[in-house]
Order: sequence, then structure tokens, then C-alpha cells
Amino acid sequence: MAKIPERKSVKDKYKWNLCDLVNGDEAWEEKYNELSKKAPSLQEYKGKLGNDDVLLEFLKKQDEIAIDLIKVYCYSSMSNHQDLRVKKYQEMNAKAEMLAVTFGTVTAFAEPEICERSEEELLALSKKPEFSDYSYRFERLAKDKKHVLSEKEETLLAEVGNFSGNFQDSFQMLDSADIKFDPVTVDGKEVEMSHGMYGVLLQNPDQSVRQQAFESMFNAYKNHINTITSLYAGSVKKDWFFRKVRGFSSSLEGALSGTDVNIATLGPIRDAQMLDGIDGEDTRRYMHQYIAFRKQVLGVETLNMWDLHCPMVKGADIAVPYEKACDMVKKALKPFGDEYAALLDRAFNERWIDVVENKGKRSGAYSMGTFGCHPYVLLNYQKSTHEVFTIAHELGHAMHTYFSCKAQPFAKSDYEIFVAEIASTVNEVLMLKYLLANTDNVDTKKFLLSYYLDMFRTTLFRQTMFAEFELKAHNLVEQNQPLSAEGLSDIYMDLNKKYYGKAVRHNDLIRYEWARIPHFYTAFYVYQYATGITAAVSIANSILKHGDKAFYNYKKFLSAGGSMPPVEILKLAGVDLTTEQPFNVAMREFRDTLNSLKALYNEEK
Repeated sequence: MAKIPERKSVKDKYKWNLCDLVNGDEAWEEKYNELSKKAPSLQEYKGKLGNDDVLLEFLKKQDEIAIDLIKVYCYSSMSNHQDLRVKKYQEMNAKAEMLAVTFGTVTAFAEPEICERSEEELLALSKKPEFSDYSYRFERLAKDKKHVLSEKEETLLAEVGNFSGNFQDSFQMLDSADIKFDPVTVDGKEVEMSHGMYGVLLQNPDQSVRQQAFESMFNAYKNHINTITSLYAGSVKKDWFFRKVRGFSSSLEGALSGTDVNIATLGPIRDAQMLDGIDGEDTRRYMHQYIAFRKQVLGVETLNMWDLHCPMVKGADIAVPYEKACDMVKKALKPFGDEYAALLDRAFNERWIDVVENKGKRSGAYSMGTFGCHPYVLLNYQKSTHEVFTIAHELGHAMHTYFSCKAQPFAKSDYEIFVAEIASTVNEVLMLKYLLANTDNVDTKKFLLSYYLDMFRTTLFRQTMFAEFELKAHNLVEQNQPLSAEGLSDIYMDLNKKYYGKAVRHNDLIRYEWARIPHFYTAFYVYQYATGITAAVSIANSILKHGDKAFYNYKKFLSAGGSMPPVEILKLAGVDLTTEQPFNVAMREFRDTLNSLKALYNEEK
């Protein structure tokens, strides 16, 4: 029986070195205690921010504390994610979260006080040279003044932060530490099921193994469906509470306003509409054609949901050791030049990355970074094509953070989530095109084309489906309707049928898939995967076609941080999501990739 190792058994070279962030647990305690004393001192500025000199002094001191606070938070959070069962790091993380709430509480007076200035005064402030670090912040405040509450109300909302994140925290604990999966039998031997192993088992050529993995995964969530429904319902209600008290008409409007995106032109609704692109055709039709073609190639009597991840071409999966995967990523990203390549070497060699799965480790993958330190990446690496692409994906996030923090002052270094999934997906598209360009093997080409189609399926179509699910759930709460396990699962099943079509059997357990999606606890995040791949296709194609000139513009995008509206930042890379062009380019790429794959199979007949 394959065993998942304990943390202590993992070699140091596969563990990240968090001492670059904070020099060990004792140093963390010292910094935590120091910040606990410093943060309340910001209250001394209360009632004085009408004076420009005092305001500037306050903003600089606030930034100074915030930089250290984020480091303290990141260190405790990542330490906790190494093994969620460890009490010490659970407590450190809880303390850091409470300190963050305290910081929010003691500074809650600031925005209401600043917003006592008129819109014209705020815009004038944004143009003063001494306030250049905060120019975009003042522009945003001028636009969003009506949603800033009184000092008392802002303080109250900050205090609510002590428990409003508990829905996500509780789900994460349940998901990573408490949910148990039934083992799966492979070649007569029991294999321990986990989040990391699930993706591997779904690619097994034996359909019965794939079915076992699917049923093990979703029966586990079905067994906890009432608890998870309660957590998710609480999270959705929390979202509506915060948006409603700030005067937004919906949670969606509030979420998009928070990222400075115009609801009239963008968002989940637009992403659903874009599926009617390419000469008015519903491009879900191409998705349905792909699913039907997958069934034909696999030669199965019934295509089940557990068959959608199985490679259409047997034996072509890129199942390589981690070191080999890293080398492939570096070669694929060579178009970015020497500086980018040197940063990748640092990430691989200086332990920016936590590589392998261990017992209690947080599932999935992410990048986390902060001003004044290099970014970090969490993986749970398994030998599969998907995991190779995950390395490229997460390093895209990491390099975006690196370049933004390098080029921008702290106040402008944090980019909005609207652009957060673009750099990561550009890396994936370049990875795919590199691999395609460097093989003459027909089976490998088939495999890679089908992988690209699955990238669209999971990143564009599926994430848009997720966004529709979120929108329906939030609309119910906004209409004072209850969220029940059965109701949410019915919504999800209907959407699954809509997006995947009739060629696949919509197995009943798929109705519980929504219950395992952690991103739903960050409302309206997932649609940005769809806009991300939409933009990424145009950017990657431009870089491959125009070389250094295109990368020069793309680097301006990577380095812009949060210095201007995200839609404008994306225009630096040559993509305007307020037009139909990038959506149509992405849709055509999906259609043309499907036709290329079909042509390879037809050549063999």
C-alpha cells in the first residue's frame, strides 16, 4: 500500500525555507509581540488626517507596520499548511489572523476620515508628488466614497473579521485534515487516496480504477454534505452582509467594485455571454463536440464523469521526476529572457518551493508572496503532465509577485485578483506550445492537443460554470431564499449537464463536486480563471510571434502591481477585455485545436 510520508521524512531540498521570510519561530514571536504593541499606536492619528503632512506620516507608518504584519501572517500560514495537524502552528496562525483584525480595527477610522474630503480634493491629493505612492488609492476612494461607512461602522466591520473568515478556515480544516477517503485498489494492491493522488488515479488506463477514485472522492463529500452546506451558506450570507451594508445592489457588484472592474462590461455574466461568440454560435457546442470525440477515441460504451481526465492517448503522459519537470519548465519559458530564467533558477535552488505531499499538508497548490521577500510556492507534486503544468502555473504567480514588488512601492505592489490568473496561465500556454513544437511523435502531438483542449475545458468552460453556480447561490441568498444541500446540488447538476452535453453520463455523485471547491469561499474569484486564459492565449501567441518586443510590453504588465485599474494594466500587454477580440481569439483557438486533433486521427484512417 503506497504511503504518504510524514513531514519529518521529507528531504530538506523539497521543503521551502521560510527563514528567508522570518528567521524561525522565536523571531516570529518577537516580531508578533513587537507588532502587537505598534499597531495600536496608529490610533494616535485619529482626528488629524485632514492635515496633509500628518496624513502622509500616517500612511507611511501604516505601510511600515503592514509590511511586517504580512510577513508574520505569511510565515504562520505557510508553517500551518506544512501540516495542519500541528497545534503550535494552528495557534500561531490564529494569533496572526487576530493581529490582522486588530490592525484593521485600529485603522478603521482612516478611510472615513480621508473621505471627509470631497471627490475633487481626493483627486487633487492623488496628483501631489509627495503622495505618488498613494495616487491610485486616492483615485479609488474618490470613486468609491459612497461605499465607505462611518468610523463606528468601519470599526464594527473590522471586528467582525475576527470570525467572518471562520467558514473558510473550517472548510479548509475539514478538507485537509478531517475528510477521509476510501483506499483504491490498483493492480491488486491498495493505494491510499488523497487529494494529490486523486488526479493521478483519474488518469489510470483502467476505467474501474478511475471509478473507484471518483466514488472515493465524492462519497467523502457526500458524507459531509450537510456540514459543508452549512459552511458555504454561512460564507455566502457573510458576503451579502458586507456588500449590503456598504450599499451594493448585489454581492457580485461589490466583489467587482473591490477589484475596480466595471460590472457593466465584465464579470461572470460577461463570461457566460462570451460563450455565444464566434459569429453568434454558442461555443459550448464545441465543448460538447470535444466530449463526444473523447468518447469515440477512448472507445468506451459509456463515457462517465470519471473518464474526462483519462488521457486519450495511452503511454504519452509526461510522468517525470520533479527535477526533470523543472528543467522542462525552464526551457518552455526561455522566451522571457535571461532575467526570468535566473529567477526560476533561484526558485528551484534556493528552496522557494515546498514540493511533495506529506500527511496533514494543505492540498492543492498556490503561490504566496509579500513585499520585501521573494515569493513562495506550495506544491503536492506527483508524476503527471498536470503537475508539470502546475509548476509552470504557480511560478507564473510567483514571478508576477516578484516583478510587481520590485517595481512598485508597497502601496501599489499588490495586484488585483482580476489579473492574478493571467501570468500563471500564460506560462501554461507557453509550456504547451513549447512541448508541441519540440516533438515529431504523432501520439505525443495528439496527447498535447487533447491536454490543451482539457486546459480550456477546466480553466475556461468549467470555471465559467463555477461562476454561474456562485451567481445562482448568491442570488438565492440576496432574495432571502435558503441554501440547502439538495438545492445547491441540483443547481450544480443542471449546470454540469449544460456545459458537458449529452455525450457523457452525468453520474449522480458529480452533483456534490461543488462541495470540494475551496475557491467558492472567496466569492467570484473563479471566473477570473476564465478571463485569465482568455487574455493568456493572446499574450502567449504575441510573445511567440513578436519575441522581445511583446515580452517588453508583457513585463510592463507584470511590473504594474496595483498601480492602476486592472483592465488598464492588462492593456499594457496588448489585451483589451472590454472588446470582443480576446474572447473570440480564445474561442477560435479552442475550435482550431479540436479540428487539429481530429485531423491527426483522421490521417490514420
